[in-house]
Amino acid sequence: MRRFYIILFLAIVGIAIGIVTIFYDNIQVQEKTKPILTIKPPFTSYVAGTGIVEASSTNIPVGTPISGILTQLSVNVGDSIKAGDVLFKIDDRELQAQLLSARARVKIAEAALQKSTHQFQISQKLKALNPEAISKADFLNRQDEVEQSKAILASAQAEVSQHEVALERYTVRALIAGKVLQCKMRVGAYIEGGSNVPPLLILGSKTMNLRVDVNEYDAWRIKPNAHAVAFVRGHPDLKIALVHEYIEPYIIPKTALTGQSTERTDTRVLQVVYSFKESSFPIYVGQQLDVFIQTDENNATQRGA
Repeated sequence: MRRFYIILFLAIVGIAIGIVTIFYDNIQVQEKTKPILTIKPPFTSYVAGTGIVEASSTNIPVGTPISGILTQLSVNVGDSIKAGDVLFKIDDRELQAQLLSARARVKIAEAALQKSTHQFQISQKLKALNPEAISKADFLNRQDEVEQSKAILASAQAEVSQHEVALERYTVRALIAGKVLQCKMRVGAYIEGGSNVPPLLILGSKTMNLRVDVNEYDAWRIKPNAHAVAFVRGHPDLKIALVHEYIEPYIIPKTALTGQSTERTDTRVLQVVYSFKESSFPIYVGQQLDVFIQTDENNATQRGA
């Protein structure tokens, strides 16, 4: 009988623990999240847009027309570079061997030219001593052999120059001074040449611009001398004054999306480019900023009408 009550007691305790566990599991835990701070427009009348930070030189994808194994990588992400600096090299051993053969053919052509020149010089001396010592046909043949040897030598030298120019293509150099923005290359990897290959190295100038997308229905309100301010998303205190550079007078489909559910993806935009001074907080190429461009009150009234 005592054993029965012990089992009954343990069963009741187990049921109670189960009920308590289910109760606490169903309690919704309130997650403490920081609210996203809204940015207050700095102007009473304005056009809003999304800006993408880019190098003032624009982002320059670096490629090569040559396919091959990467044997040397001379830069890393963030490196400052000068025009003419070596960026990377591709395996050129096969072309180096062809260049050695071409240079050897130049040596052979030089020796042949020297031989034919000497023979022609002997013919000239013989003819000067005795015009009958050598026939006119032989004299002309030796003269032609000299010209032919010169042509063969010129052809061999041109072949060397051709190989040297081709060899230069295996070494890719920077064409501008700037900074390495992105590098996906690895020594030993096979590099695919051509224009349809995604860039593995991107360069840009050290100074940055902001390319702002303005919806086409607001394009008419943009004035080059208007004040403009960019804000870091979610941080109203981090703002940058912008200086107008130029407007690209060509409306294009919108590609820089904000991700908001109310955003229209079929909109076309006018791109306005601004420059800005170095800020006290870091700004990176490719970063999206919220931009407000001041407009005239008269324009705003006309648009409302």
